[in-house]
Amino acid sequence: MVQPPPLLYADSSINPDQRYFGRVPVPDPFISFRAGRRKVCAVSALEFGRVKRTSSFDVVLPLESWHRKARRRWPDRRIGPAETILLLAAHYRIHAFTVPDDFPAGVAFKLAKYGLKLIAAGGMIFPEREIKNPAETAALRAGNRCATCGIAAAEALLRRARIRGRWLYHEGRKLTSEDLKFAIESACLAAGGVSLDTIAAGGNQGCDPHESGHGPIRAHALVIIDVFPRVTASGYHGDMTRTFLRGRASDAQRRLVATVRAGQQLALAAIHAGVNGRDVHQRVAGYFQAQGYETRQTPRGSIGFFHGTGHGLGLAVHEPPRISGAVDYELKPGAVVTVEPGLYYPGLGACRIEDVVQVTSGHPRLLSHYHYDWEIR
Repeated sequence: MVQPPPLLYADSSINPDQRYFGRVPVPDPFISFRAGRRKVCAVSALEFGRVKRTSSFDVVLPLESWHRKARRRWPDRRIGPAETILLLAAHYRIHAFTVPDDFPAGVAFKLAKYGLKLIAAGGMIFPEREIKNPAETAALRAGNRCATCGIAAAEALLRRARIRGRWLYHEGRKLTSEDLKFAIESACLAAGGVSLDTIAAGGNQGCDPHESGHGPIRAHALVIIDVFPRVTASGYHGDMTRTFLRGRASDAQRRLVATVRAGQQLALAAIHAGVNGRDVHQRVAGYFQAQGYETRQTPRGSIGFFHGTGHGLGLAVHEPPRISGAVDYELKPGAVVTVEPGLYYPGLGACRIEDVVQVTSGHPRLLSHYHYDWEIR
C-alpha cells in the first residue's frame, strides 16, 4: 500500500518535522504538504517573501488568497486551517494525507468531518530524519560546541567559588544553581544557541535526573551540569553532561564517578551499526550491578541506574533511535545518539556523563569534546 503524502500544520521554530520539511524557521503554525514530488506550503504575507527566498519548499502559496477562496466557497463557515487544507487538497487532487502523531486534534476532527482521509504516521513521519547527512552532522557538531561553552562557563564559575564551611561562595554570597544556569545560558547565547531547561543540580537534587537545580550549592558535593542548547541558525541541538565537585571528594564519590565513566566507555565500545540499543544498555546496567551499584525503586523514588543509556539527537533533543532497556532498536549507520549513563544515590550524590556520537560500521564518531576532570580543589 502506498503511503499518502505528508501533511503538517505546525510552526517550524519549535516543531522538528516542520523545520526538517521546509528548512526555514517560522514562529506561527502554517500548512505544508507534498504534492507529487513537490513540497508545498501556504504562509501568511508576513512570512511569504522570506520563506520563498530561503526555504526548501518548491511552491510557496499566499495564505490570504486561499482564505478568500475558502470564504467564497463556504460563506457560512468560520474559515480556519481545515477549510484551507480542504481547498488545497482539492486543487492538487489529493484525497488522503499522512499526518504526524502530534497533528492538531481540532484540525484533524474537522478534516475528517468534511471527508478528507487522514492516516496517523504511527512513528516518525519523516523516518529519514534518523540518519544525519554531512550538513546535519556539522550542525550537530556546532550544537555540541555550543554546549561545551555552557559547560566551560559552569566549570569556570565553580573554580572561582570559595569554600566557607559547607557552602560555596562567589562575590560575597552563596553560589546557587541559578548562578550556574545563568552563566551557562549566557555562554550558550553568546555562542549562537539557546539553552532552555538547563540542569545545574547539586547533592541530592542531582539524584532526580530532570531536576534543574535550585538554591545554594554545597562544597564537596557532586554537581550535575546538563546542557542541551538549540543553535538558532540551524535548529539542531547539542547535548552534553559533566559532573563536577568543588572541594575534596570522598572515596565513595570518586568510585561512583569512575564507575560511571567506565560504564560510558563500555557503551561507546559497544556502539556500531547493526547493534541492538537494548544490548548496549544491558551491558552498562550489568556492569553497574557487578560493581555493587544496585538499581531499585524506593518509597521516595528510584536509585541506581534507572534511565536509558542514550537517545537520538537532531532537530529535537529526544528523538529516535533509543539506547534503552525498554525497547529493541537496531542502530543504523549515520544515526546520532547520546551516551549518558548515570548513577543516583541520595546521601552520596549523583553522577552522569554524556557525549554525542554518530554511529558507523566501526567505532562511533565522537561529535562532542570536553575533558573529564571533575574534582576542582
